[in-house]
Amino acid sequence: MNTPIVDFIKNYSQGTMKRFHVPGHKGRGEEDFSSLDITEIKGADVLYYEEGILEESQKNASLIFGTGKTLYSTEGSSLAIRAMTALIKMYAEKNGKKPVIAAARNAHKVFITSCALLDIEVDWLFPLSEMPLVSCVIAEAELEAYLKNCSELPVAVYVTSPDYLGNISDIKGLSDVCRKYGVLLAVDNAHGAYLRFLPEDIHPISLGADICCDSAHKTLPVLTGGAYLHISEKAPEYILQNAKKAMALFASTSPSYLILASLDKANEILAGGFRKKIADLSEKISKMKAQLEAYGKRFIGNEPLKITLSAKLFGYSGYEVAEILRKNSIECEFCDKDFTVLMVSPYNTESEINHLLAVLMFMVYRGPIEEAFPVLKAPEKKMPIRDAFFAPSKSIDVSDSLGKILSDVSITCPPAVPVIVCGEVIDAAAIECFKYYGIERINIVDIEEI
Repeated sequence: MNTPIVDFIKNYSQGTMKRFHVPGHKGRGEEDFSSLDITEIKGADVLYYEEGILEESQKNASLIFGTGKTLYSTEGSSLAIRAMTALIKMYAEKNGKKPVIAAARNAHKVFITSCALLDIEVDWLFPLSEMPLVSCVIAEAELEAYLKNCSELPVAVYVTSPDYLGNISDIKGLSDVCRKYGVLLAVDNAHGAYLRFLPEDIHPISLGADICCDSAHKTLPVLTGGAYLHISEKAPEYILQNAKKAMALFASTSPSYLILASLDKANEILAGGFRKKIADLSEKISKMKAQLEAYGKRFIGNEPLKITLSAKLFGYSGYEVAEILRKNSIECEFCDKDFTVLMVSPYNTESEINHLLAVLMFMVYRGPIEEAFPVLKAPEKKMPIRDAFFAPSKSIDVSDSLGKILSDVSITCPPAVPVIVCGEVIDAAAIECFKYYGIERINIVDIEEI
């Protein structure tokens, strides 16, 4: 597999060209990577208007992922999510439909702010079983029942899979239902780029999704910010034709060529022996979990390369486990009161994995903590997302928010899944949930200013 972006940048950086163009360091910055940091000069192509090395590299990625079209993002899955929502809106209006998306409730905050910007209506799907805030696995039968009883079908169904805790939805089943009802299936696959390379390919595009995003940097050897927008070969032609337009709508006109080069280099790696590395690592992590379970540790989620400990079941909060790991030179991906999450890749060494196993193995069992995580039902919707987001607002203490209307999502990344959504009424259950996750102040619609 060739690497046209890497080759161009290397040749340019090693040449004698005098750089009278941005960036300002001119290849002579204090860091050794500055000589590789270029912009859209002649020969370097222009992202989303490409016809040279970028087009060639993205076609390589499309072949690797088995897509109808794959586009690079240097702004993470956030850009790809915005592009997905824009494509859905454009597709709806082309077909004379109202832009409505049925979305699993654990959507990332970028999805919500994008819907606010684009004036998209969201019909939220809640799980039938009790799940933590960041999880919302919708079963095939649940989606079938929802669509069957819709007075007006949504343009698309939007799910997050895998979620932050490592739960993978039945994308094949969901895609079959969506196809039956003529509805698009969009997937936030930010955590699952590597799913394509498992012994059993379970990438969303392979399982029937029309469109999805991957954060390449989360699980592949790509610099932070590197991501993909994937469009299925089976997606409507209109979606394929307008993907670049949707990306360009939100994208920077100065993409990082360091990130683009890392995406390009990843093609060579993924086309090589990466599948075997993923297979071997998946088997190793599976055996590791089994060893730890024999010592009383418990895990949730079915994602092969994510280790999500149910900390409370052996007597700790997720925060406490994270601190124990930190004291042993291990930094986790995410933690809250209930869970500690670690993400593994083939670039973790065997000694690192063995060290993690040893630290977890010898954590003393202290008996389960009975405190349960809060479970939210559908809050009352008072205003459209867009109206609430752009309305005059003010910051107040969560304790004083009962009956108020939320103006803006109030949670950081990770996990970036909001407790309630712009335009919804804050009830007692929401206040309990805010406090449980350590959110003390929120922004509400300032009714007096409207």
